[in-house]
Amino acid sequence: MRRKDREMPADYARMVLDRSLWVTLAMLDPEGNPYAVPISIVREDDNIYFHAAKAGRKTRCLKHRPQVCLIAVSEARPVSRHFTMEYASAIVHGTAQEVLDTEEKIHALRLLCLRYAGDNMDNFDEAVERSLSRTAIWKIAIEEITGKRKKFGPDGRELTFAAGWPEQDTAPRQA
Repeated sequence: MRRKDREMPADYARMVLDRSLWVTLAMLDPEGNPYAVPISIVREDDNIYFHAAKAGRKTRCLKHRPQVCLIAVSEARPVSRHFTMEYASAIVHGTAQEVLDTEEKIHALRLLCLRYAGDNMDNFDEAVERSLSRTAIWKIAIEEITGKRKKFGPDGRELTFAAGWPEQDTAPRQA
């Protein structure tokens, strides 16, 4: 990372993942072309789960080359007086693996639904019964994670890691 003064610890990067409503999944297709797609995720410890169709370009890419990169940005906002942006970001490198165990698939779906549809969990079992057979679940084992932040304090000066966190990160959560 070029701007070491903006680098944040791994726990901060995990917090960014947990706050981001979606992340960008970057991978290579079988022909070696880059492909990136936004996905909804949930993190449990150092594993990231997401759902996908059982067929399609994303699935072909993941099966061909499971090494991936995830990019998450949360709490981004323009700061026009400085001609810049405030942001919190995380980059994850890892290996994706399709989850084939039924219990783990349901567990991952439950985590995803709690995060994105928590007010509809009364219908979870019925939805799983209808769609489990046609839904793929993927798990990315986090192998490397980095976090970065650009944020200004009340005095208008840029905060650095030494200024502390998460006390300084008071922007509303996006998730």
